[in-house]
Amino acid sequence: MIALIQRVLEASVTVDGRVTGAIGPGLLAFVCAERGDTEASADKLLTKLLGYRVFSDAQGKMNLSVANIDGEGRAGELLLVSQFTLAADTNSGMRPSFTPAAAPADGRRLFDHFVAQARHRHPGVATGEFGAEMRVALINDGPVTFWLQTRPNAA
Repeated sequence: MIALIQRVLEASVTVDGRVTGAIGPGLLAFVCAERGDTEASADKLLTKLLGYRVFSDAQGKMNLSVANIDGEGRAGELLLVSQFTLAADTNSGMRPSFTPAAAPADGRRLFDHFVAQARHRHPGVATGEFGAEMRVALINDGPVTFWLQTRPNAA
């Protein structure tokens, strides 16, 4: 599975003019399932996302995770947005191929699992809508953006 994470001051996602999710300080994560991914690879990616140290401590070093962004245990929020285009193969031609992406039913199942586990393990989780045409707004903090990936069948 893949997550493109961005440290944000705020972010929101809108579908058909309706805000489906909005957060304050925390992480915006675009999430994609690839062929061969399982619940175990989703769980591994979530563990990495929740523990990844991208927030600054009192000395200005990236030593804090979304679980304790203020250094005193206060958790940042998560906005999880499904985005199958992260699995694009862009190695040939001028048009991406999406064959590495999981089939839509598998992608939905794994994204739903990822969201359910995130809500179980972390307060303040918002989402977009799987498969919908979404508008994402954000104020990137830094900017700070990272690509996290667990390889299919390597969970």
